[in-house]
Amino acid sequence: MALTKVYDAVTVFKHLNGILNVYKPAGMKAKHVRNAILSNICKGLNEMKQRELRKLPKDTPLLGTGTAADSVLHNIANNEDLSDNILSVGPRYLPRDIRCATVSSLGDHTSGVLLFGINKGIGQSGCLRKNQLVRVYHITGCMGTATENHLPDSHVTVRSNYRHVSADRISGLAASMQASHQRKMFELCGVDLQTQEAYELACKGLIRPSDDSQPVIYGIKLIRLEGPYFTLELHGINETQEYLAALVHDMALELRTVAHCSQLRCVRHAHFDVRDSLLRHGWHLPGIMKNLRQQRDILREHPELLRQERVELHA
Repeated sequence: MALTKVYDAVTVFKHLNGILNVYKPAGMKAKHVRNAILSNICKGLNEMKQRELRKLPKDTPLLGTGTAADSVLHNIANNEDLSDNILSVGPRYLPRDIRCATVSSLGDHTSGVLLFGINKGIGQSGCLRKNQLVRVYHITGCMGTATENHLPDSHVTVRSNYRHVSADRISGLAASMQASHQRKMFELCGVDLQTQEAYELACKGLIRPSDDSQPVIYGIKLIRLEGPYFTLELHGINETQEYLAALVHDMALELRTVAHCSQLRCVRHAHFDVRDSLLRHGWHLPGIMKNLRQQRDILREHPELLRQERVELHA
């Protein structure tokens, strides 16, 4: 079906619903991204064709003393109510007129995929949040220096040698941590990993924690090593910026060195990929409407994102 250009703000606002995939820059808070998106939406709507001014009844009597100011107020020539004019009441669309909710927030130092539910899409965002979908991160660590909060904006506390660390050692440690997390998930369910019951439980899908307070790692591997920097690809649920930074620190200690997390990037949230994210220069109304259509197609192709059977850990 061919797309038609629409210049009417009311029509565009009626179709402003769904999931929005935005690329969040590092060093920018999620709430600032939300405010910028809403401001740009309102700016675009206010620049479009607005509805006509309300009409006054033809028999409306003049108010006041009959001065020239009263004649201008009533605009008798075309019978329009000037109290409905944007010069009197302000812009037609304000950020508070648009409902917006974050599916899952990112830390200040984390960049990448950030999902919002816009207007009627808030219900979809609630389903995505409830289903606890897997997110994929590319985590870059810098060996040789440790900081107070394991992030690059803090003071350096320890320095150490890292020449003995090889790609095989990092890959082996990552595989060991992945196996440990998978074993822990079955133990929390009260199931022996070597039984038929564990196999049947694994066939049902990902085992998710019963609440959103327990981080779970489903996969972790080394994808790049260029000393002193190394990059890990991590699949997880309920992770936080602080947890991932501490994970890099703990891995370095196991490798007999120290490290801090120099970069955190969310490259995928379920089927919402970073390649489809709306970059900062595209945070305008046409780009936002196009992105809403793209994410609507993804939800149509993968209905399990909104409706799926969950395998939860026992409390």
